[in-house]
Amino acid sequence: MKFVLVTLALAASVAAEVYFKETFDGQCLVGGAMDSVQAQGRLWRVQAVGWQDAKFYSRAAKFDKDFSNAGKTVVIQYTVKHEQGIDCGGGYVKVMAADANLEDFHGETPYNLMFGPDICGPTKKVHVIFNYKGKNHLIKKDIRCKDDVLTHLYTLILNPDNTYEVQIDGEKVESGDLETDWDMLPAKTIKDPDAKKPEDWDEREYIDDEADTKPADWEQPEHIADKDAKKPEDWDDEMDGEWEPPMIDNPEYKGEWKPKQIKNPAYKGKWIHPDIENPEYTPDDKLYLYESWGAIGFDLWQVKAGTIFNNVLVTDSIEEAKEHAAERFEPLREAEKEKKEAADKEEAAKMEAEEKKRKEEEEKKKSEEKEDDDDEEEKEEKHDEL
Repeated sequence: MKFVLVTLALAASVAAEVYFKETFDGQCLVGGAMDSVQAQGRLWRVQAVGWQDAKFYSRAAKFDKDFSNAGKTVVIQYTVKHEQGIDCGGGYVKVMAADANLEDFHGETPYNLMFGPDICGPTKKVHVIFNYKGKNHLIKKDIRCKDDVLTHLYTLILNPDNTYEVQIDGEKVESGDLETDWDMLPAKTIKDPDAKKPEDWDEREYIDDEADTKPADWEQPEHIADKDAKKPEDWDDEMDGEWEPPMIDNPEYKGEWKPKQIKNPAYKGKWIHPDIENPEYTPDDKLYLYESWGAIGFDLWQVKAGTIFNNVLVTDSIEEAKEHAAERFEPLREAEKEKKEAADKEEAAKMEAEEKKRKEEEEKKKSEEKEDDDDEEEKEEKHDEL
């Protein structure tokens, strides 16, 4: 039994295929086209969008071979670090067919899918966009992205049963099926265009009681003259005009009369427009399928440049993606966490010291001002004695 299990494990390992992997270990995504590659501890990072603000950037690379995801899972994974404290800019990746023209890679270049964070002002979301029959379809769910300055791992898993999963830092943040969460297909049902609400259909649950009558003493003015008011003694009719008492709210005023409501005996409930099967709907169990995968790239606008992309991986194995994250992302996350905690502690100590200094200077100033006031009082007392 053990031998069988080991054999199966080895077979699964062999079956797993990595179509693209880029960790920028001394190399750039597009030969020499990246702006800089810098060491970061034991890992390497790439400054993929340069340092010029308010600019479009595009970088892309071909896979070693074209592949189809027919009958298998595809995992897109990479790390993003908005080191500059981004206020507006993209951090998403586009995966394209093998025939994509990377010499002229831009916003209109067709792609299979677009995935990753996008931040601009209050908008902080993860895009998951699939191209289906030449049209790009945005996910209908709202997935919030990370907006701090640390490195984060974004993972998209696309399965051959038309399901998907989005992970951030290895944790699932959203999942579902393609037909439900995207409008790739027409609705299964539509409102029956031939159905109309019957003319005698009564949706009024309550109606006026025709037997109810308005009381004879109901009509009263809303405001009346104040009987207790008196004309001021200095009122001059010739100069001020004829005096009239001020108006006050009438305590007898009851408002507009309305007959009481009773149950409507003809009430049929709210009419519901019946649905019918949509003749334009055809199920598609291959929404996930792209016959050609062969390129990947970043096509971004950044108002404030400085985003770092790394650890780009395209594979058909979830386990491979996990192992890659454990090797590349987890050590970096722990190192960044320790450095941030140390930096936060140092900043807190600095602020505490500055606040202490400010209070000491304030107390010193008050003390000096008091001494000056005491000296002035002493001089005045001596002057008075003379």
